[in-house]
Amino acid sequence: MAEFTLDPQLEGDSLPLAELELTTVRLMNDANFPWLLMVPKRDGLVELIDLARQEQHLLMDEIRQVSHALKQVTGCDKLNVAQLGNQVRQLHVHVIARTEGDAAWPGPIWGKLPTRAYGDEEAEAMIEALQTALL
Repeated sequence: MAEFTLDPQLEGDSLPLAELELTTVRLMNDANFPWLLMVPKRDGLVELIDLARQEQHLLMDEIRQVSHALKQVTGCDKLNVAQLGNQVRQLHVHVIARTEGDAAWPGPIWGKLPTRAYGDEEAEAMIEALQTALL
């Protein structure tokens, strides 16, 4: 199998969090919203249908696992799970914790606020909490 390469924009916009069987999980570096990315570790994927059937099922299992961890850590009211790919073609799934009354509620988060990068300690605490919840 060819070595997996993460899209440079996804890499630059996020911080490493965990490696699951199928996906690499990353924390979006935007402290406005608790937001994770899941990227299947297979080169050349653009759409969900590009995954083999068994990998599609595995992806759903991993989305469930990551979603539970994010909800546990954040206590959010709603989880938004989406696969868009309009800006970055590489297949990736967004898992976003939403709270009623957050700055973008009830609309989408994209373009609502300027990005606010995590401070080092804030990022480390969030990553550690999510890693504990994932394992």
